[in-house]
Amino acid sequence: MNSLANGLPPEIACQVHPDWRKNEQAYWAARDGLLPRYGGQWIAFADGAVVAAAPQPLQVFLAIRQSEAHPFVIRVGHEDAPWYRIRRVSFTYDAAYPGPALPVVRAEFRAVSGSAGVVMDRVIPDTGADTTTLPWSDCTQLQLNPALGIPGAITGVAGGRAATLGFLIWVWLDGREHPCQLQADFGGHERILGRDVLNSLEILFRGPAGDVVVNP
Repeated sequence: MNSLANGLPPEIACQVHPDWRKNEQAYWAARDGLLPRYGGQWIAFADGAVVAAAPQPLQVFLAIRQSEAHPFVIRVGHEDAPWYRIRRVSFTYDAAYPGPALPVVRAEFRAVSGSAGVVMDRVIPDTGADTTTLPWSDCTQLQLNPALGIPGAITGVAGGRAATLGFLIWVWLDGREHPCQLQADFGGHERILGRDVLNSLEILFRGPAGDVVVNP
């Protein structure tokens, strides 16, 4: 069994909490017994037991937000599949982008609900992205601790697989706070707002006018 954490950059992998690694090993030992009940579901596994289960990973992340057990999160029976596929208020398009103008927004990312975060611009609202991703340099601005991240994997539309760390954070946009299942991107540079957040908003892409309207 090759640990999900092994695909992370070495300086990040060494900071993954040892309890998470223990829970990962314990999951594989119990996995065959979990298939009949939890096959196809996302679960959090800690201390030898399923501590949360749901159809969507964001629901699991919300359920374990207060846990200090560093659960292992996985979709039972689909362990080799990447977690997410990533495609690459009123805001203007980025007309300087090489190629067709790119819709971008500005949003505040918060490590703690209800507390001030970091306002980031050039965030791409991408309906083709399963979840939100930020470059690791942005994650460090949010002071996200690798020891509290949950290792996983993401892929692009052209295939390939990259290791990631998942964090439950919040995004403040258009006067409201939204839970966000952030995936750290260790190889890319784009800020992508995925459907984990977009599905709680109404977004109008006004291409001819060159702007993006949130909750029109």
